[in-house]
Amino acid sequence: MPRFVLTGNYSSAAMKGMIEAPADREAASRSIVEAAGGKLESFYVTTGEHDFIMTISIDNPEDLLAGLMVAGASGAATNLRTSRAFTSAEFTKMQEKAKALAGAYQAPGS
Repeated sequence: MPRFVLTGNYSSAAMKGMIEAPADREAASRSIVEAAGGKLESFYVTTGEHDFIMTISIDNPEDLLAGLMVAGASGAATNLRTSRAFTSAEFTKMQEKAKALAGAYQAPGS
């Protein structure tokens, strides 16, 4: 199942709401991920450029994007970014495939 790393930030309105009524944001995130057909593998609140980071496994990237649209439209999350993540074993297979394809490519000027 494809894995994605998701980062984002909380809006000021979301932060105000968290102060007024503290709640488990991991549970809320898990709910939307599972509703979209995925699995929330990890959830962390972070310091620095992003307020949170998650790893999500989901078969259909379109379903992930639909969930992100819901989260973004709520006004609670901003600056949502996704990156496809690969395990070391998956990357090793890519290297092996690249080795097999290398003879088919001719660089410009060669």
